[in-house]
Amino acid sequence: MASSPTFSVIGNDVIIRGNVEASADLHIDGTIEGDIVCASLVQGESSRVEGAISADTARLSGTVKGTITVRELVVLRNARIEGDVHYESLTIEQGANVTGRFASDAAANRAQPAAARIARPAEAKDAPRLTEDGEPRLTLAS
Repeated sequence: MASSPTFSVIGNDVIIRGNVEASADLHIDGTIEGDIVCASLVQGESSRVEGAISADTARLSGTVKGTITVRELVVLRNARIEGDVHYESLTIEQGANVTGRFASDAAANRAQPAAARIARPAEAKDAPRLTEDGEPRLTLAS
């Protein structure tokens, strides 16, 4: 029997003190005090993460205090990030607040998803989206 894609939701009334690892997509509206490893992360506007985030894709809208390592990252206008950001593809909406350094990991990590580089053995994945010059794609949204 084939399994269907799943997702998990951490509600706004939930506080987790400890690391979270999910093979499914994860939607966070609550608070996590620990590291997160997942396939895809969506962070709600009122949520808070104090720890490292590692995912293939992430769409952040809340507060993050920690290092972020993702293949494709979208930082929405309400996001408040304190920490270094490692990415292959990056979109930042006007109004987002990021205090930290940005580092493109595209050239060094083309064959591995972000989550695998930190928490698991390498798994082959599609190459990152690059510009015509071979540089990682950066998109600024308004």
